[in-house]
Amino acid sequence: MNVANGFWMPLLRARGIPVVVNVDGIEWERAKWNRFAKWVFKMGARLTARFANELIFDAQAIAQYWHEHFGRTGTFIPYGGEPLQVEPLLAEMPPTPFALVVARFVPENTVGEFLDAVDVITSELDVVIVGAGAADNPLQVQAQDLAATNSRVHHRGHVSDDDLLHSLWDQAAVYFHGHSVGGTNPALVQAMALGSHVVARDTVYNREVLGELARFVGPDPAEIGRAVIEEYRASTAPKQDVKRRAAEHYSWESVCAAYEATIRRMVARRYPPA
Repeated sequence: MNVANGFWMPLLRARGIPVVVNVDGIEWERAKWNRFAKWVFKMGARLTARFANELIFDAQAIAQYWHEHFGRTGTFIPYGGEPLQVEPLLAEMPPTPFALVVARFVPENTVGEFLDAVDVITSELDVVIVGAGAADNPLQVQAQDLAATNSRVHHRGHVSDDDLLHSLWDQAAVYFHGHSVGGTNPALVQAMALGSHVVARDTVYNREVLGELARFVGPDPAEIGRAVIEEYRASTAPKQDVKRRAAEHYSWESVCAAYEATIRRMVARRYPPA
């Protein structure tokens, strides 16, 4: 899992041990990493491309990138979502209707731009922010300040209670998904499995996952604010359509079956049937 493991693959290849690698996202393009970390990921990717027997891509767009930049093909296996019958945790729910954002507080997740759009969004919706950073993280400071000065803003910080997180996705009038790098995002797939109405950052990855069942925006805060309000007023797709797409393309049953088939194929290469 992840190309940073590429540094060990020459040793495994020397022992004749087949290696399957989920390459994850394009880590060296993430703003959160310093130059050394980006070099580690990029070098790990080159070693992975050279020594891994099989590659797994969690998005078709990631597969295309690897073919273009590293000359490798592999197997497409995305992440899965779990369709759940959610009981709203009424005692812990904010006032409805509300817009929801769930993200790590890093630049590539468009959190800052969403926070800049909060004044527009709260003209019609409450806003729930799930995510956190270090005390001196500017996004953490901004989220806390908004919650302290605007009664319609609720900063939940990091939420480790899955029942609460699922209930928030289920009850949100609009879910904003601002992730701009990486492939298929597990949070987005789970939100879809719960039928969330989505406004998403316009990227090839998010369009691949969502199809036509979302409203797509750029990083401009004014555009984000307008899109969230518009999605609230006239939803892009019914919840059942979003759930159906998640079930057809991003079920854990199909994901696990694909991993099992890939690993069995590699085992057979080393230990052929008698």
